[in-house]
Amino acid sequence: SPQLPDGQVLPLPSVILGELGKDPQNPTVCFYGHVDVQPAKKEDGWNTDPYTLTEIDGNLYGRGATDNKGPVLAWINAVETFRALKLVVNFKFVIEGMEEAGSLGLEKLLEEEKQSFFSDVDYIVISDNLWLSNKKPALTYGSRGNACFFVEVK
Repeated sequence: SPQLPDGQVLPLPSVILGELGKDPQNPTVCFYGHVDVQPAKKEDGWNTDPYTLTEIDGNLYGRGATDNKGPVLAWINAVETFRALKLVVNFKFVIEGMEEAGSLGLEKLLEEEKQSFFSDVDYIVISDNLWLSNKKPALTYGSRGNACFFVEVK
């Protein structure tokens, strides 16, 4: 748990682990997403309150609508479609609330659950992604090596 400068320790929000289907004959797809957001104020350039989802001309505006609440909801809707089409796939979800702060606590959870919750995962889809333009989303289908750094300046 993170510690504030005054020594107060804040509890981390829970990571949501969900699953649908456990048939060992079927592949298991695990979707990752997050629901936390960066801070925002209307004066930052928002036309509406950033924390009130607002529909304007068929478009939804609100903090986190594309990063990453919208994609999380899209995967949940995709599961409905898979089930309606009777596609044989097991689903697992990892939805966290600390991604914007470096996914505090997630690594520990992954380590604790690797032999149980994650033991039968065949594929992982990371829905936290970017858009190439206002009309063109991106789909990342692979990634190689990550380097993470922490720099503290005094």
